[in-house]
Amino acid sequence: MIPIPAIDLKDGKCVRLRQGRMDEVTVYSDQPGQMAKKWESVGAELLHVVDLDGAFAGTLKNLKQIKDIVRSVKMPIEVGGGIRTMETIDSLVAAGVSRIILGTKAIDDPDFVKEAAAKHPGRIVVGIDAKNGKVAVRGWAEVTKMDALELAKKMSKYNIADIIYTDIKRDGMLTGPNLEAVKTMAMYACVPVIASGGVSNLKDIKDLCKIRGIKGVITGKALYDGTLSLREAIRICSTMS
Repeated sequence: MIPIPAIDLKDGKCVRLRQGRMDEVTVYSDQPGQMAKKWESVGAELLHVVDLDGAFAGTLKNLKQIKDIVRSVKMPIEVGGGIRTMETIDSLVAAGVSRIILGTKAIDDPDFVKEAAAKHPGRIVVGIDAKNGKVAVRGWAEVTKMDALELAKKMSKYNIADIIYTDIKRDGMLTGPNLEAVKTMAMYACVPVIASGGVSNLKDIKDLCKIRGIKGVITGKALYDGTLSLREAIRICSTMS
């Protein structure tokens, strides 16, 4: 398992939200590219980038900043938030983005995920964001009736690279990950799972390392608030692998 630092973009700045609420935002930097360099210098192997404005609008809004991040580092970058067309995917791949995260589109048009995975093998990741076990879409503004585990089983058949599973109630709260939900997701999914939401300290990292099928863990607020050292998290994961 690898720790994956997150950069969430809003109005061109690096921010974190509480439970995905756009009215509860903390700004950490107005230079996302420099922040990306910081995480790479510590040893990050992959960077998670989300266009928050894009997630709500349904189209990328921070493409300039995403391109700046790509130019700033050598490590691979995955991007999500408002990616709803093949043209957008193509443009991100052309810009040097390694992995594309599809969330809302997986609910609205599952065949699109299949098509995208076929066109860009190894690059398509499905983001499953759940609240009380049900999938949330459009920047978490809408909770559907779709069961998160059922969606995972369906998406696993489409030759996607990974599933990113986020527990919305834990996101940005530093209350610890929902270990049981993550464990169940890893059992249901036929592809590697990346956990997200709630990580606050090294104990959380150690607990996630023990779950079979977890490829990585995304962490944001804990890194920015200083309750978790990325360098130490990487060390712990390497010793427990």
